[in-house]
Amino acid sequence: MTTTLAPARPAPRTTPPTWNGPGFGEFVGIVALMMAVTAISIDNLLPAFPAIQAQFDVADPNSLQLLIYVYMIGFGIAQIVYGPVSDTYGRRRVLLVSLAIYGAGSCLAMVAPSFGWLLAARVIQGIGAAGGRVLSTAIVRDRFAGREMASVMSLVMMVFLIVPMIAPAIGGAMLVLGSWHYVFVSMLVLAGSLVVWFSARMPETLHPEYRRRFSFRAVGQAVAITFRNRVAVGYATALGLLTGCIMGYVGSAQQVFDTGLYQLGTLFPLAFGLVAGAMGAATLVNARLVRRVGMRPLSHLGLILFVGVALAQVALGLAYHGHPPLWMFLCVLGLNQFLISFAMPNFNALALQPLGEIAGTASSFLGFYTTLLGALCGYLIGRAFDGSVLPIGIGYAGLGGLALLVVVWTEHGRLFRGGVSG
Repeated sequence: MTTTLAPARPAPRTTPPTWNGPGFGEFVGIVALMMAVTAISIDNLLPAFPAIQAQFDVADPNSLQLLIYVYMIGFGIAQIVYGPVSDTYGRRRVLLVSLAIYGAGSCLAMVAPSFGWLLAARVIQGIGAAGGRVLSTAIVRDRFAGREMASVMSLVMMVFLIVPMIAPAIGGAMLVLGSWHYVFVSMLVLAGSLVVWFSARMPETLHPEYRRRFSFRAVGQAVAITFRNRVAVGYATALGLLTGCIMGYVGSAQQVFDTGLYQLGTLFPLAFGLVAGAMGAATLVNARLVRRVGMRPLSHLGLILFVGVALAQVALGLAYHGHPPLWMFLCVLGLNQFLISFAMPNFNALALQPLGEIAGTASSFLGFYTTLLGALCGYLIGRAFDGSVLPIGIGYAGLGGLALLVVVWTEHGRLFRGGVSG
């Protein structure tokens, strides 16, 4: 079901271009910050839910989850634009424009007169943040390939996943300083820091021979190539389903830990950070192992174990009538977040691996697809919150099982196969 790229551009150079940008560590740091803008824009708002509910008289607490999901909708839809445009005009200019849009949404959120206006501001924020998501992946693909790309993506994801450990604490600190409006001030500061660092240190990474003239026909050709590729579609679908697990948990976390089930109050950021820390640790281990083991064996094993632990998570919830002891729930949930982190960064790299010459457009449309799929699945899990941990466990087991079936289909039933590039 794969297809070859039409000869729409010159063949790539046999000698790689001279790199005059930042060293490896700084490169990873800049790209990780691009993705961190997305993460912090979700997680540091969670402690502000009660204050927002009180100010705007939101009747249903579950409706506050829309602040997460409308952001993800804007984030997902906008990805369609950034990839093709960056394949034409380069990564630098497009990223800076996206950050300007993100800043406008943040400013609008600070002065929103109603909950509806705040939701609109979150959509604009998501549209702006999408540039960092698409272009971070495209920039990494511009510079690296194969297992080396997977290793870099794991390091980027490690930093990206460390952000949720501290994001709710930052949001809580902003509430102490003044009000929930200050949370958006912290978002602006982070985006401004990225503008300065990226502008000063990161050169254009799009190879001149890969620059494409923008046309709807060219974009359509690239999209057709992307979605005819069995590996790209399969691993993107699996990634979207696993993203739904994460989004369902994030959307429910404030009600589970803070004001609902466990009533942790000010200790909510600690519980949230412990779970996020498991994901950060796993991505660091993945970055070290993937060069030796390969993306497929490592991600396939991680996914299988994830499904097994998710079933145990459901059994635990049933055994305690939806309210297991906090320490027990954190251990099982943390283990599952650890395991999912062996699948997600590798699935992302595997989906893009065969599409190097259209990395921007491919990253754009695959990101659109995985984000909307993840947001939809996460919304269904979040809206099912009933005062127990069962919706999260059932969601993990169901979506994880579907992801495993999709991977089996993608690999024609042969899992754990490695190779030079995977």
